Amino acid sequence: MYLTETDLVRAAAFLGMTPAAFERKYIYRTPKRMRLRVPQEANCFFLIGGGCSIHPAKPMQCRAFPFWPELVESKREWQKTAQFCPGIGKGPLIQIETAKTQAQEMREGHPAMYGVPRHPLIE
Repeated sequence: MYLTETDLVRAAAFLGMTPAAFERKYIYRTPKRMRLRVPQEANCFFLIGGGCSIHPAKPMQCRAFPFWPELVESKREWQKTAQFCPGIGKGPLIQIETAKTQAQEMREGHPAMYGVPRHPLIE
């Protein structure tokens, strides 16, 4: 999972840590991005018992899933993801504009991943 600076500060505060301490323990940085380290015994330090232990402060990428730009903008990718995501196709219907808004927030929050943000009304 990739994080923004805001994600880092929010998660650290939620856990009662300084951003620097949180980063030392949980973050791996590259010149353009930062991501959560992946523990050997799990997919995520914070995924415990099938749920997110930092849910109120979870990173944007986690909050936005499955409404990532590459999934919202491609029916094929959406269908591939639906094969392993237990939430797709379940629960209340999400309007496409809501999904596009979340995808746009993801695009704007992670410009290194998505390049120049696109305006949501321009296709």
